[in-house]
Amino acid sequence: MSTVAAASCDSKGAGEARDEKKPLKPCCACPETKKARDACIIEKGEENCGHLIEAHKECMRALGFKI
Repeated sequence: MSTVAAASCDSKGAGEARDEKKPLKPCCACPETKKARDACIIEKGEENCGHLIEAHKECMRALGFKI
């Protein structure tokens, strides 16, 4: 599950300039809250993880994503 998402989160390719800034992808934003949310959903079910889901949404909103 996470190997595909992690592989697509590289911020710089081999030939890209270091000064160029790419916008943050939603899949790469807030890794701490995302990991906790996903683990909770897998272990306990979505209905029992509302607090972690909301924490991840707040983190995403703080970075400018419209959630």
